[in-house]
Amino acid sequence: MYVVEVSAEFNSAHNLIGYKGKCEALHGHNWKVKVSVRSDDLDEVGMVVDFKILKQRLNNVIDKLDHKYLNDLEYFNKTNPTSENIARYIYESMSEDAASPNVASVTVWETDSASATYSRAVIS
Repeated sequence: MYVVEVSAEFNSAHNLIGYKGKCEALHGHNWKVKVSVRSDDLDEVGMVVDFKILKQRLNNVIDKLDHKYLNDLEYFNKTNPTSENIARYIYESMSEDAASPNVASVTVWETDSASATYSRAVIS
């Protein structure tokens, strides 16, 4: 099994609905995202996917979040914009692209020491 990973960053604001504490107030983060894709096979060049292509696909998703108030986005009208749900949003958005390789997981850091990962597969 091969695993390929790319990272990106974005800035956005949110507030957590139903949370009792500081995070219920409007605040922002400099988010970091890592997307991992997996494959049993390599292409004719010997790659799972070109890093450039994978990074471009991730950036297409990140562009919808960057410098936005996440609570205003349609997806987060029904889903609390927690780190966990942001990771799932990115995972699902990346997986919708039929040309994307098998997305294994998405990890989102809201700070250098706090992250959440979404995966539908076992992460090793």
